[in-house]
Amino acid sequence: MKHKLLLCLFTLLGALACTGCLEENPDYAAGQPSPIASLEDLRRLYQGAGVVLDAQRLSGARQVVGIVVSDARGANVPGGSNTLVIQNKRRGVVRGIIIPLNGAATSAVGDSVVVDIAGATLAKTAGALRIEGVTADRVRKVSSNNPVQARDINIETLLANFDAYEGTLVRITGASITPLPVSGDTYAGNKTLADGAGKSMTLHTEASAAFATRRLPASATFVGIPVGAIDAAQAPAPQLWLRTAADAVDPSGPIYRNFPESFEAVPAATKGSYDMNTAAVPDNTVTFGTGPWKLFQSILGNTSGRDRYTGAQGIRMQQGLTVPAVVEMKFDLPNGATKVTLIYGAYYTDAASSWKLEYSQDQGRTWTQTGPVVTDAGNWQRSITFLMNLSGPVRFRVNKLGLGVSSPPAVLNGRLGLDDIAIYEN
Repeated sequence: MKHKLLLCLFTLLGALACTGCLEENPDYAAGQPSPIASLEDLRRLYQGAGVVLDAQRLSGARQVVGIVVSDARGANVPGGSNTLVIQNKRRGVVRGIIIPLNGAATSAVGDSVVVDIAGATLAKTAGALRIEGVTADRVRKVSSNNPVQARDINIETLLANFDAYEGTLVRITGASITPLPVSGDTYAGNKTLADGAGKSMTLHTEASAAFATRRLPASATFVGIPVGAIDAAQAPAPQLWLRTAADAVDPSGPIYRNFPESFEAVPAATKGSYDMNTAAVPDNTVTFGTGPWKLFQSILGNTSGRDRYTGAQGIRMQQGLTVPAVVEMKFDLPNGATKVTLIYGAYYTDAASSWKLEYSQDQGRTWTQTGPVVTDAGNWQRSITFLMNLSGPVRFRVNKLGLGVSSPPAVLNGRLGLDDIAIYEN
């Protein structure tokens, strides 16, 4: 029976490894207790003191599975080069964990692994939740070169629910190094990574990291692993650990103050109709943290799992129109722009749509497209970066093309979600 169970387990893992994040089967072996504990359930076991991971606490389980997201090549792994960081996905929920090994770690980023954790201890060391006491020979590789998926997030949302993101791979848009780096500043050590709205965390790079001596950019889209830490006063001080220099994507100038625009300064009901012209919302214009924005044929959406946003709400643009829908700044930024980033996706199961980013340098009288027309919005959340070199006052808008009623595959014009629009100075 033992051999049959193991055969069933590895057949299941092999089939699921290509999904990028292993999904666990709660109905393992026709009702028998699964030998696999979900990382979400495992993390919940920690209640402030170390927990020995025995069969009773794990409901008969003795293993965790996941995709390796740490990359030893950059020598910037929390816990050192003999540490694995894995993430997995169960019932749509992604969770991760840090696993320092007693012995050399041989797994590489993208490996699908099974880790025997029986008798190990779930504990916090220097603020980071880890599975301690695992030897390297208890890690079994199932497959290699699986896609490693990073979740798009902003600093505010990450800090608000840090435990949900610790030990996973994230992509942070709308962030800058503060104070601004000067000539000679490098990655090594602790740097403050901040958004334009006053939220910040530490960007940590080990002195021995392969990229520690590289020049530090003012801002970038930072891909990395959130890791719990504590400061000198023993207070929580969350960190982001890049894996290699390539995790600083599209470096540029600093982000403008108050950006990224999260569209959360007013309740969703403020703009609950696609086309409004009232005293409270004149000509569809709503004032947010960055300034006034025109939301023509656009509303504030907050339906979990359907709208695409990172905090409490975002933008939802109308479908099936023969005229453009726009999300447009009604104010200028003074120092040009080197980059614009945003998060987007199709609403719920809607068809994709076509949209473009445009800028104006004459207070909105004329508009110029920058970058390509974007047509790949799907039923998930993704980020996009537009690079440019604009000087002088500038404003931007998202123009969703009026292609008419969706008629796949010829015409795709579903509802479009937007959030976290970030603009970077020149």
